[in-house]
Amino acid sequence: MKPTDHGTGPSKPYLLGHYAPVSDETDGFDLKVTGTLPPDLNGRYLRNGPNPRPGEDPGHLFVGHGMLHGVRLRDGRAEWYRNRWVRTNKLAGAPYLRADGTVDRTAVNANTHVIAHADKLLALVESGLPYEVTAELETVGPCDFGGRLTTAMTAHPKEDPVTGELLFFGYGPTPPYVTYHRLSAAGELVESREIPVPAGLMMHDFAITENHVVWLDLPVVFEPRLDGRSMPMRWDDDHGARLGLMRRDGPGDVRWFDVDPCYVFHVGNAHEDAAGGVVLEAVRYSHEAYHRMWQAMGGHVEHPLATTGWLLGETQGGRLHRWRLDPATGTVSEQALDDRYVELPTVNDDLTGRYSRYLYTVAEHAILKYDTVAGTSRSFGTGPGTSPGEAIFVPARGGDGEEDAGWLLSMVSHGMTQGSELLVLDAGDLTRVASVEMPRRVPAGIHGSWVADEGRPTTAR
Repeated sequence: MKPTDHGTGPSKPYLLGHYAPVSDETDGFDLKVTGTLPPDLNGRYLRNGPNPRPGEDPGHLFVGHGMLHGVRLRDGRAEWYRNRWVRTNKLAGAPYLRADGTVDRTAVNANTHVIAHADKLLALVESGLPYEVTAELETVGPCDFGGRLTTAMTAHPKEDPVTGELLFFGYGPTPPYVTYHRLSAAGELVESREIPVPAGLMMHDFAITENHVVWLDLPVVFEPRLDGRSMPMRWDDDHGARLGLMRRDGPGDVRWFDVDPCYVFHVGNAHEDAAGGVVLEAVRYSHEAYHRMWQAMGGHVEHPLATTGWLLGETQGGRLHRWRLDPATGTVSEQALDDRYVELPTVNDDLTGRYSRYLYTVAEHAILKYDTVAGTSRSFGTGPGTSPGEAIFVPARGGDGEEDAGWLLSMVSHGMTQGSELLVLDAGDLTRVASVEMPRRVPAGIHGSWVADEGRPTTAR
């Protein structure tokens, strides 16, 4: 079957250029490899992202139907590529709001992330339940962990690298606005508790440390008068901005720290320092930067801007920042780490919630590596007109304990006519190791995971 693309349709950034959807599902085998794939890379690169069906305009980047893209690597070969829509109830036509006004949490897009935990692969979106899929990207169905999950599930859960637990939350426009959840390493939902916040807000991400959960109560809230829009949210100057610390082993009380108004889509990492403080590194959006990004995504803004640029592009974005919360004094400090526009921060997942020296982001036409101790960075340019995807760190076996011993995998879009490649970089010095040519153009997406063979779910074949 020959892959085809959508027409450009309305002149909206989330349907154009690197984000233009593809119109079908396809398979490719024995993919062309340039360079040499490391022998440790035995597994599957999986990535999720919104991809409306032909003729559809979802009205917002976050609302397109979820499409998974996968590349199978083994013994130095790229055995296959395939893409599949997640067969959600919404894709089948079910409404999110039922006739009686209740919410169908299975009628979602499952379009933001794909992760492995316990014996499952889960496609995630923050508006509802996760969907289980197989390692060949076929849909199994919605997952509520034996009926115990009764809220939505964030697309940004955090797996503790020591305990194996998966910590996550759900949020919504009606009470309880935020609910904290904890899955055991075996995949059993063992804890759920409400986190009191004053209003329904868009909490896209959060962070953990060894002993704490870090909450982000920031000024993007649900707006009832925008009901009927694809994303009924707006920036509210009156809401304020604060970060919260909650002990993982405590009763659930949250200690809040007021910060300057901002928004955070994505967290890099957090850890506890030697003095007892909690350090958070994340991509921070100012009021104006948020509005530029939100308008480009298709979201409502009170005063539309004349230009929007690209979603991760030329004239807009967030900047990498660090906050330090001091429980002893009740104070918080804030520091900008770079003045470049970046997004999609990642770290070595073996250090989630622990001290990590290196952090990776993507920028316009580049992948960046930050040394947060030395205060330096280096970059790998992907070339004019390209859109590099999230850089996923894969550790090398026998890496001698070095945090950055391993590789970065990024799906790079070269535009409407130039195709896409899965780029493999040495995470140490950001040099090109190999690339895998895709048999079709892969649109710019959002988040993904590397699922190694030795840790793959039992659904894999």
